[in-house]
Amino acid sequence: MTNIQNYINGQYVNPIQDNWIDNSCPANGEVYGQIPNSSKEDVETAYIAAKTAFPSWSQTTLDERSRILIKISELLEANLQRFAEAESKDNGKPISLAKAVDIPRAASNFRFFGNAITQFASESHESIGQNAINFTLRQPIGVVGCISPWNLPLYLFSWKIAPAIASGNCVVAKPSEVTPMTAFLLGEICNEAGLPKGVLNIVHGLGSSTGQAIVEHPDIKAISFTGGTETGAHIARVAAPMFKKLSLELGGKNPNIIFADCDYDDMLETTVRSSFANQGQICLCGSRTFVEASIYETFKSDFVEKVKALKVGHPSDEHTNIGALVSKPHLKKVMQYIDIAKEENGTILCGGNKVTVEGYENGYYLEPTVIEVPTDECRVNQEEIFGPIVTIMPFNTEDEVLEMANKVKYGLSATLWTNNLKRTMRMSNQLQAGIVWVNTWMMRDLRTPFGGVKASGVGREGGFEALRFFTEAKNVCIKY
Repeated sequence: MTNIQNYINGQYVNPIQDNWIDNSCPANGEVYGQIPNSSKEDVETAYIAAKTAFPSWSQTTLDERSRILIKISELLEANLQRFAEAESKDNGKPISLAKAVDIPRAASNFRFFGNAITQFASESHESIGQNAINFTLRQPIGVVGCISPWNLPLYLFSWKIAPAIASGNCVVAKPSEVTPMTAFLLGEICNEAGLPKGVLNIVHGLGSSTGQAIVEHPDIKAISFTGGTETGAHIARVAAPMFKKLSLELGGKNPNIIFADCDYDDMLETTVRSSFANQGQICLCGSRTFVEASIYETFKSDFVEKVKALKVGHPSDEHTNIGALVSKPHLKKVMQYIDIAKEENGTILCGGNKVTVEGYENGYYLEPTVIEVPTDECRVNQEEIFGPIVTIMPFNTEDEVLEMANKVKYGLSATLWTNNLKRTMRMSNQLQAGIVWVNTWMMRDLRTPFGGVKASGVGREGGFEALRFFTEAKNVCIKY
């Protein structure tokens, strides 16, 4: 059994009320540890540690903050195997994915913002004829709350923490209670890197208790949250009367639009990946695939063939393509949509069944599933499933597919496959999404703004956008 603790003021501590919840391994369904279910008292203790550390940390030189963040990055890279194994066991994702993407990206987040803070600049304005100059100070907010999801545990945890502390803030952070392990291990790395006590505090627990306590805390001045749209709406309702700054990165139901003039082989390989990476448990996965009618039947045949070849297996197997879903309740929720698709006259082209992995019969495995839908208004084409399920259907015209792509409440990302430059520019402009990938997917430059529109969220993360969120702008006007 692996019991983990809260990380407060640079130390590992048990929850004050001694409340614990089980932590299960998705690959075999077994409980392998316990985590704190932290209370308001734990959050208050973390807040006091952060508040105490803030005056000193906010005055730390940019070079010193940069040095510490880059050291955290280097230590994550040095401990790649350990963190990847912990992430894979805790989340159910293939170890190959954790090693190649998740942990390296977490390290990149710390390195990027460690460098970015030394380049972050504010503006000045000379008032000609008035003998005055205006300049803008960018000052840290104070104590901020960061709440991250279970699908990319350390990847998205660090995506919030790194810009927050780089900007001079102190943090009370809550990882998902479903995948707490790498956040727990991060405390060791921070201590080894020389991060001062209280700058980062990590409290574990349920969203309804620990997360709620962070959001409700009157002196935590900003909340950065990634997770479900319903939870994001609840956070907004709670935070609004207290005038907290909010960054909400929420759900997605992303269109993957394929025109006949695309690079077919590249499109096919990438579409398999964009549909089923991390068991489809990425908010950016292309869960709705629209294919131009002239190549639809060819695509359907080729796509299904490639999906059937994906190996569902234990996450520790380097050859596994599809690991375990994150939890038993989530598996149940995803499988309900397969039944819904059948009720809506959808055709299951492949998959749709639970998988039993030898030796791990109680694990949460599901075949990658392709559903041909009769209409874009089916529930499986409108609601976020967040699993290894993708829908496909044909289209005839650009206007038709644009209407279908935009006819959901979400607007996080879109993928467009075409070699027509005019079409690229037209559709990129009209697609209701915060991110549009053309002839690629998940190609990330950390300098760019990241976020969605409509029910996919409020605000932007990434690059200087994140540093702006975690600072307050103050104008100073001097007459000379």
